[in-house]
Amino acid sequence: MQKIILYCCVVGLLGLLNVSCAIVRPGEVGIKQKFGRIKSGILTQGVYGINIFTTKMVKIPTRTINLPVQLEKLPSKEGLSIDCELAILFRIKPESAIDIVQNVGVNFGEGIILSVLRSAAADVSSQFFAKDLHTSERHNIELGIAKKMTEILGERGFVIEAVLLKSIQLPAKLSQAIEEKLQAEQQSQTMKFILEKQRQESERQKIEAEGIRDAQKIVSEGLNDLIIKYKSLDVFEKLSNSPNTKIIVTDGKAPLLINQDPK
Repeated sequence: MQKIILYCCVVGLLGLLNVSCAIVRPGEVGIKQKFGRIKSGILTQGVYGINIFTTKMVKIPTRTINLPVQLEKLPSKEGLSIDCELAILFRIKPESAIDIVQNVGVNFGEGIILSVLRSAAADVSSQFFAKDLHTSERHNIELGIAKKMTEILGERGFVIEAVLLKSIQLPAKLSQAIEEKLQAEQQSQTMKFILEKQRQESERQKIEAEGIRDAQKIVSEGLNDLIIKYKSLDVFEKLSNSPNTKIIVTDGKAPLLINQDPK
């Protein structure tokens, strides 16, 4: 009976050794380690057989990783201390997976990335004023940090895709001063708009007045004696053709209607 049990255990163990496998999924590569030593090249996605008692499959992610980081007391150009929350988007080059496992470790460089980030962020932030973090210079700060990190980590097999500043905490007095400045600038823009609108309205009224003046001038210049006499004769003609009875006093130049007798 004992022999049968022992035989079954051996068979089961051999079967387990034969069917043990590891799966390398999309977005990662694998490396076999036997007794701590690398025993394979870089393995792409798929199913691989391994001996679980002597070998393990180390999986290295090659997809983009989002690493959130909280940094405190970054120096600014004027000597202020800034706290900020940022995120690093990075990935590992598949062809560098073996070097990273051998030289960096199986934590995939998180420790070295954080160390490089702190150094690069402090170096770049010291070149800008604290207020620049709330302006278009913020993008330049992000690019500067990513560039410095790439210079150090690029040869080690890391690709720094982006550094994103998410939350900035400035000193309270500086933050209040920036808000007051922004409000003053907004009020100034509003006043400029009002003044420009009033100027345009004044210009419109001026043009309208000039048009009326020119029209009156044309009319007054056109009313000479000959035109007045002609208009008088035209009035006399219309009166003579009218069937109504009228009393007209005139000196022959300008008719004056005294009475009108309706039909």
